[in-house]
Amino acid sequence: MSIRVLIVDDHAVVRSGLRMLLGAEEGIEPVGEAGTARDAVFQSRTVEPDVVLMDVVMPGGTGIDAIPQLLHERPEVKILILSMQDDPKYVRQAFANGARGYVLKEAADAEVVGAIREVARGGRYVHPELGARLVAAEADERRHEKENLLSEPEREVLRLLALGHTNQEIAKLLFVSLRTVEAHRSRVLRKLGLQTRAELVSYALAEGLLEGS
Repeated sequence: MSIRVLIVDDHAVVRSGLRMLLGAEEGIEPVGEAGTARDAVFQSRTVEPDVVLMDVVMPGGTGIDAIPQLLHERPEVKILILSMQDDPKYVRQAFANGARGYVLKEAADAEVVGAIREVARGGRYVHPELGARLVAAEADERRHEKENLLSEPEREVLRLLALGHTNQEIAKLLFVSLRTVEAHRSRVLRKLGLQTRAELVSYALAEGLLEGS
C-alpha cells in the first residue's frame, strides 16, 4: 500500500519538483497539492493523505500554525515540515504543535524520501544538523535557567565554596553572618539539585565560575 502524500508549498515550482520526486518512488504516491495552510486543511479532507509534506512560511498563515487544525481534521495524518527555516525554535514549535519530522529544503532527495517513510511508519525525523543544533540550544537554555535561579550573593557563595572555603571563611570574606552563608548554601544546593561539595565544584567548573579566580 502506497504512502499518500499531500504537498504543501506556496511555490508551484517547488510543488512540481516534489511531485516528480515522490512520483518516481516506489510505495509513495503524491495525491494532492496546496499553496496555503488553509488549502492544506481543505485538501486533507478530500485526498486523505497519510503524510502532509509542508513548508513553514506561506501566505495567510504558517505551516506550523496549521498543524493543530490538520490533526483535528485527520488525527492519524503525519506532518513532515520541509523548510528553509533552520532556526531550532521552529523545530521545537513544529514538534510542540504535533509535527513528526523536520527536514531542510537543502537536504538531498534521498533524505526527504527517507524522512517521509520514517514518519509514515510512526517514527520521528529531524535533519541531523538541526538535531545537533537543537540539542545544543536546549542545553544552553537549561544552563541559563539554572544561572538565573541564583541571586548574585548565592552565586558568590557557590564560587567560594567551589574554591574550597569553609562557611566561616566565606562569612568573613563577604562580611555576613555564618547563618546567612549557611542559608545561601542551602538554597544553592536545593535550586541546582546538588548534594555535595564535589558536585558544587563540578558545576562551578562547568559554568566557568572559577575562571580568573
